[in-house]
Order: sequence, then structure tokens, then C-alpha cells
Amino acid sequence: MVAEHMHMHMPRAQVVVASNRGPVSYALRADGSLAAGRGGGGLVSGLSAIGQQGGGEGGAVWVCAALGEGDREAVRRAGRRLDPGDTGGHPVRMLDIPPGTFAAAYNGVANSVLWFVHHLLYQTPLEPVFDLEFRSQWAAYETYNATFADALAEEAAEGACVLVQDYHLALVPGMLRERRPDLRIGHFSHTPWAPPDYYRLLPDDVAEQVLRGILGGDRAGFLTHRWAEAFAACCAAVLGAEVLGAEEGRATAVRFEGRTTRLGVHGLGADADFLRERAHRPDVEERMAALRAQIGPGRKTIVRVDRTELSKNIVRGLRAYRRLLEERPQWRGRVVHIAFAYPSRQDLAVYRDYTAEVERIAREINSAFGREDWQPVALHVKDDFARSLAAYRLADVALVNPIRDGMNLVAKEVPVVSEHGCALVLSREAGAAAELGDEALLVNPYDVESTAQALHEALLMDTAERAERTKRLAAAATALPPARWFLDQLRALERC
Repeated sequence: MVAEHMHMHMPRAQVVVASNRGPVSYALRADGSLAAGRGGGGLVSGLSAIGQQGGGEGGAVWVCAALGEGDREAVRRAGRRLDPGDTGGHPVRMLDIPPGTFAAAYNGVANSVLWFVHHLLYQTPLEPVFDLEFRSQWAAYETYNATFADALAEEAAEGACVLVQDYHLALVPGMLRERRPDLRIGHFSHTPWAPPDYYRLLPDDVAEQVLRGILGGDRAGFLTHRWAEAFAACCAAVLGAEVLGAEEGRATAVRFEGRTTRLGVHGLGADADFLRERAHRPDVEERMAALRAQIGPGRKTIVRVDRTELSKNIVRGLRAYRRLLEERPQWRGRVVHIAFAYPSRQDLAVYRDYTAEVERIAREINSAFGREDWQPVALHVKDDFARSLAAYRLADVALVNPIRDGMNLVAKEVPVVSEHGCALVLSREAGAAAELGDEALLVNPYDVESTAQALHEALLMDTAERAERTKRLAAAATALPPARWFLDQLRALERC
């Protein structure tokens, strides 16, 4: 009863952030206690930068979903706000959405439909199929978004700024606008945005609903101008909305049903200070020694660090490396491909199958070309951030070849911590190509032959040229570090 009374009088916040995943996750120990693990990333850095600048006695609050049973138990024990000792001092409200609703919204719609549409991943002769099961999942997605909108309406002070993150919460801005028209609401898309013809694979009413949801905000933010333009084009094609353009012919806003939503572009950069400090801790030094032993003396390295996400294109990357060894026998025994492919979304069968295919091709390459003193592919599937940083430091070549990617921070992180310069082979379909393309070797991610040729050119690149390119890549990669990326969006929203 006391806790309930306290929650009723909890101050509202001047800044509210909403995302599916929060800054902390919980695991249940065998003795029934909870172990809290803190996360990182741009939002955490942004909230740290705000501190209590959010204004008002409430400052800034983060609203997120409980992702597993440990999180749900933490919510049950904590009530409305989590223990600040677990969250780095940030006020965090975690929502205990029923597991069935969450699974249908998160896996059924967000990751299996919206993600697939924006990354152009469907095999259209067979999929998608929008049937009765999808309609049930879509209803869960609506409920999930409405739960967030209700919580944000409760947490936000009069005239507060609310920053809604990503495709999981596409309906929230419109729902929140209905509940709290006084708020300044922004939505940020961390993924690409599909072009109109592909976006219209979605059922007509769903395609409309998603766009209307985001247009409920005052601002819609994207990682590149390309994705912002695609969103605007979808609004025009699907809704008949008016796209407002300005300098260089770029879309700057969308006007629909009497409201104007401004478009913003904020290219998230790497956190140079954190990466450089973290990359020289003892655990990274230990991983470097282990990797050097695995590579062997005098050999060059091609490094990739990805989750086994379908859009990351790991399979074609391995095929390109195989073609390099087939067509350029001089590299046999002289190069090792360090491939970190950390399992992702293994609760979905298509991701499990993809992970298995990555492992199969790596074994195939090692079987075909390996010898007693040389293993061509060093595949690691257990997530290990320290080992990733060690590989960044050692890399002669970084391979980043996604089919399509909103940004791709690996492409930005490697040049920041590279010790002796690293040539970057980069997909032209990564958002990072807009900023790094001048200094990278750009490739068509579907073209295995040209990717193999680019790997060859990267391995041959003169040491001085490689070092100079890396210096320029690092400068571009760190132009908008996470805290500033977040604060820029907040300041722009405050001006709306």
C-alpha cells in the first residue's frame, strides 16, 4: 500500500525514452535472487549525458519491456520503477507485458515482418503470407504498442519530450498523440526503410497504420538521408501525404491530415573514448595473445564481427573468401579469416538454419584448403566483446558486407581501434557507406566475385595508404558519438 502511494506521487519526467530493450536485464539465480546485467549503447550514453538536465524534478525516465522471466520477476518485486542501483542511476520503468502478447508482437511482427520488409529479405515466391495467424499477431503488436503509449502518457510531464525508438514501437507516436496532445514526440528508426514498392508487400491497412503511427510524432529520425527519403516516398505512395522538400531536393517533412512531421537524419557514430580505453584492458590483451597464436606468425587477417542476422550476409562473405583462395592461390597459408558470427534470434527457425549454414561453409573451407599448420577460417560463435576488440586491433582487412543495414557500427568501430591500419571492404547497402564510402572499398553485397576481388585489393594495399585511409575513416566514424547523437535529437525535438 505504501509502495502504491509512492508510485502515485512519483514525479513526471521532462524527457522520456521508450525502447523494446532497456539498459538492464535480469537473470534468476538458483537461490531465487536476481542478477542484474547493465547494457551499453547510444541510449545509455545519451541518458548519462542528460543526467538531470531533463528539467523538472523528474529528469529523464526510460520505459522498456521485460524480455524474459528474470525481467518479469524484477518488475514484480520493484513495482513501477526498477532499483536505480541496477540501472546506473537512471529511472527505468519496465513493462511486464504478458509473454504470449510479447512473443507475438516481438517475434511474430517486429522481427518476422517489419524487419524483413525494411531489409528486403523475403523470398517473394513463397513469402510473406498474411493470413489469420498474422492478424492475431498484429493485434498483439497493437496491444504491445498501446501498453507503451499508456505508460509514456503516465510518465511524461506537461509538454515533455518523448523519444520513441525503432520498428518495435512504430504505432506508439500516434497512440501517444491521442492520449497526450501536449507532448513533443519523436520516433527514431535504427533500421533502413523499405522503398514504396517493397513496403507495399504489407497488407494495405497495416502499411497505412505503421506510417500513421510514426506521423503521429513531431519528428521522424533516420540514420541516413536515403532511409528518410524512402519513408517520405512511402508516405506519399501509401497515404497520399505531401512531402515537403528543401535544399538539394531532399525531403524535410511530411504533411498529412493537417499535421506536419519533420524528418531528421542523425548518423550514429562510434564512441571513440570508450572503445580505445576498453580495447586496452587486460582481458583484451589476453584475447589478442590467443588470436595471434591461432593465426600464426607472418599471416594477414580478414576480420568480420557480426551476429548471425540474415541481413548481415555472412554466408556470401565466406563464399567470397573461398573464391579468393581458389582464384588467388598465393594467399593460401598467408591469410586467416577471423569470423565472429554470434548467434542471434535462435528462437526463430530461419535464424537457426542460417547459423548452421554459416558453420557448414566454414567447415567446408577449412576441409578444402586447410593444412596441418594453417586453418583458413577461425570461426567463433560465442559472444565475446573483448575478443571482438582484440580482432579489431589485429585486423589487416575488415569485411562488412550486409545485404542492407541501417548503419553498421562495426564498420565504424574497427578503424577507431585498429593498431596498424585496416582496409575496409564495405557493402554499398550499409548506411555507413554514406559516410565511409570514400575511404572504403565498396562492394555489391550480392556479387561474390567482386567481393573476392576487393578482399584481394585490400590485402595488397600499401601500408602507408592503409594507415592514412584508416585515419580518415576513424574521423568520419566518430563525428557523431552516441551521447551527442542522442542529445542532437532531443534538442531538435525541443525546437518543434
